[in-house]
Amino acid sequence: MIEVSREDFDDLVSDALDELPPELARLMDNVAIFVEDVPPDGEDLLGLYEGVPLTERGDGYLMAIPDRITIYRLPMLGQCDTADDIRHEVAVTVAHEIAHHFGIDDARLHELGYD
Repeated sequence: MIEVSREDFDDLVSDALDELPPELARLMDNVAIFVEDVPPDGEDLLGLYEGVPLTERGDGYLMAIPDRITIYRLPMLGQCDTADDIRHEVAVTVAHEIAHHFGIDDARLHELGYD
């Protein structure tokens, strides 16, 4: 397991967001990104998307609280051995959760190699 401080991990998540294609980043709407140490209720998760995907928002989607993407630091660190491993896993997890924001399900993400 690699050790990465909370601040350095936050920077990795920010870097992953900065590496998104600008045209994709511009399409993200009403979503907030958070970093937490552990998932709720001891779940085995690296990231979690909570909200209404863009593909499911209708005319009644007004004044809604932001969707939430949470990236979980400690489970991810437990799966990685090197700095390159953690940088890669953060980037993949951030992309995976953002894909859910765009309405892409786990089956399609698996086909694309984001699992």
